[in-house]
Amino acid sequence: MGAVHTGLYVMMGVSGSGKSTIGARLARELGIDFVEGDDLHPPNNVNLMAAGIPLTDDDRRDWLMAIAARLREAKRARIGLALACSALKRSYRGLLRSVGAADVRFVYLAGSRALLAERMAQRRGHFMPPSLLESQLAILEEPSPDERAWVCDIRETPDTIIGDLVARS
Repeated sequence: MGAVHTGLYVMMGVSGSGKSTIGARLARELGIDFVEGDDLHPPNNVNLMAAGIPLTDDDRRDWLMAIAARLREAKRARIGLALACSALKRSYRGLLRSVGAADVRFVYLAGSRALLAERMAQRRGHFMPPSLLESQLAILEEPSPDERAWVCDIRETPDTIIGDLVARS
């Protein structure tokens, strides 16, 4: 039996960057659980976004605390976890580190406005309308070097991105 992987990973970026796809595949490759962060949003947040209303920091607080709790639980249980969460602001990432797990690794899925808009336009059945992309890009604070995030270019194929992430893990 191989060693149990205990890494904690947050796939971050704006809507349409591939957080769920990459997170789920990374989790499968590493043999760890995957949590879709959107599933942890309170119903009011989902309703706001579905109506095209951007969330405020206050709206996001309970959601971020729920995500931090999942990270903290995984850390305490010594199990690995991959999680999809936009984590758009440095303060959000700081909260996930301080309340969740200090050693969480952020994986920033970076892409151009045009590619993100194209992906969102093709997506079906998601509550987040393409109209909210601009509001997410407006508040996005890309991780700075001191945050040691792994940056992935979403122009690459999922196979290429996953191969790179597994090699780093």
